Amino acid sequence: NNLIVCTLKMLSTAFKKFAGSNLLRGSSLLGSTRLLNVHEYVSMDVFRKFGVPVPNGGVATTVDEVGKVYKDVIGDGNDCVIKAMVLTGGRGLGHFDNGFQGGVHLCTKPGEVTDIAGKMLGHNLITKQTTAEGMPCNKVMLVQRMTMKREMYISIMLDRESNGPVFIASPCGGTSIEDVAAATPDKIFKQPINASEGMNDTQSTFLATSLGFEPGTEGHAECKSVCEKLYKLFAEHDCTLVEVNPLAETNEGRVMVCDGKINFDDNAEFRQQNIFEFRDRSQEDPREVEASKYDLNYIGLTGNIGCMVNGAGLAMSTMDIIKLKGGDPANFLDVGGGASEQQVQKAFELLNADKNVKTLFVNIFGGIMKCDVIAMGVINAAQAIGMKKPIVIRLKGTNVEAANKLIEGSGFSMIVEDDFEKAATKVVKMTEIIELAEQAGLEVSAVSK
Repeated sequence: NNLIVCTLKMLSTAFKKFAGSNLLRGSSLLGSTRLLNVHEYVSMDVFRKFGVPVPNGGVATTVDEVGKVYKDVIGDGNDCVIKAMVLTGGRGLGHFDNGFQGGVHLCTKPGEVTDIAGKMLGHNLITKQTTAEGMPCNKVMLVQRMTMKREMYISIMLDRESNGPVFIASPCGGTSIEDVAAATPDKIFKQPINASEGMNDTQSTFLATSLGFEPGTEGHAECKSVCEKLYKLFAEHDCTLVEVNPLAETNEGRVMVCDGKINFDDNAEFRQQNIFEFRDRSQEDPREVEASKYDLNYIGLTGNIGCMVNGAGLAMSTMDIIKLKGGDPANFLDVGGGASEQQVQKAFELLNADKNVKTLFVNIFGGIMKCDVIAMGVINAAQAIGMKKPIVIRLKGTNVEAANKLIEGSGFSMIVEDDFEKAATKVVKMTEIIELAEQAGLEVSAVSK
């Protein structure tokens, strides 16, 4: 699991560097969900299950439900915080597509909570982490207002350097931990955990002390207990991230998780089905949801050249060379080393259905994956969906001769090129031609021989 997670993190970092702030296309609501990310209300329920102290709260999907949750859980006349359940950061500073500002609000007046809920529910929230369209708010969470003496930060994640889980703790919470690390690195404390041995008293003592609690006090003891429960949660639920910001010390001396985020390893779905039931598909790119049904690794990007490749390394190289030649890839799509004709056909259907894709670049190195299987899948897909978009195809390796014969006899006009660089140049130039033709009101399509 550690190796898988580290690899995915490296790919995620590479994608962000590659595509910058435009990783997602404007028409897409969300990008990749390689690791399950659940709403805050789900995280709070999981915290409660492990005895981690959290504020009272509830979730609602309609304005009427909001009123009921407020009355039954928060209590009439009490202050509460209402939060838009949207899987993105920066909700508090975001705005909705109806002009309403902020996805997190403190409600202190009668009727205010239902009024605000009506402005959130059914609308898209736009933040610095979403596209211009934003993401849908179908649920809101209400939590009791907490008076905090001070705010702290604590998280658990998988760390390659320590070859296992590591705690990150800081007495300075309630704000971006990246900003804290940049301004005051001496306020960041790390505690690696041996996954085989689990957490011990010395480690929880160090964390509680690092967070500013005096050893021997009730607060220190409760903070130790919270850290131990968080790690138990992390280990038992196959988490890749448990992040609490802020972890609060209340005026009464209690230690409370006021806001938390939990991510889970997708590979553990078979034994965490009760958690994965809470996956919110409305927050995910529908193309990626469809691709995942066929075990295809798909991530939407911003360009107009559809890519179908086998192997993550070759896929990244393909996107790189397209950019170097002046083009713009529309996606990352790795069909894997053992893809069937059905998977290849589904991959083609996804690319063809993308309105922004003008041309397709198929780049396959046949090692485990046989070139003739790819060719047959491409041909079947082209026949089934009435393919009109031009295709540049590069096949190398196992059964390439058989694949070329299949393409020649398919009746479809595809540009076949053995050289990687020449193939990339051709697909970029073909895309430019199509863009110019469309601007002139002309139609360009792949035609049968």
